[in-house]
Order: sequence, then C-alpha cells, then structure tokens
Amino acid sequence: MTTVKATYAKQNFGTCIAEAVKHPVVIEKSGRPAVVIISYEEYQRLNELEEAMWLHRAQAAAAGGYLSAEDSDDFMQKRLTRVSEK
Repeated sequence: MTTVKATYAKQNFGTCIAEAVKHPVVIEKSGRPAVVIISYEEYQRLNELEEAMWLHRAQAAAAGGYLSAEDSDDFMQKRLTRVSEK
C-alpha cells in the first residue's frame, strides 16, 4: 500500500491511478489518512463481499425468527392505519 499527501495526489493524479491498479493508494490530508484509491476490480470484489455478508445476515435473521421484509411492511402499515384512525 502506498501513502501520499493530498498535494502530491492532486499534482500526480495519473500516477496515483496507475499505482491504484496494482495496490491501494492512501491519500493523507493534514497528516491523516483521508481517502483510499482502489482499482475498479477491487471495488467490485469488495461490493460482492458486502452483498454476500448482508445476504448471510438476512438469511440468519430469517432463520432466527425475524420478520421478512413483507411481514415488516404489513406490520408497519397496520400500525400507521391505527394511528391515522385515532
């Protein structure tokens, strides 16, 4: 992983992009990490991992007796109807 200052990144953006294709580039602002540039492939991989994690959590919640999205919507609609009738 490469770390560069924000001024360097601004002046050498093409170089930072070329580096980010190989490995993440951390950009520091005021001496602290501010952002990371990653390749598009790495971005897609991370998104797929996040989606898999949320799917796993949703399946675990459903297996554990939590309400499905449809059941949750029905429940909220009934609650809202009761409140509006008062």
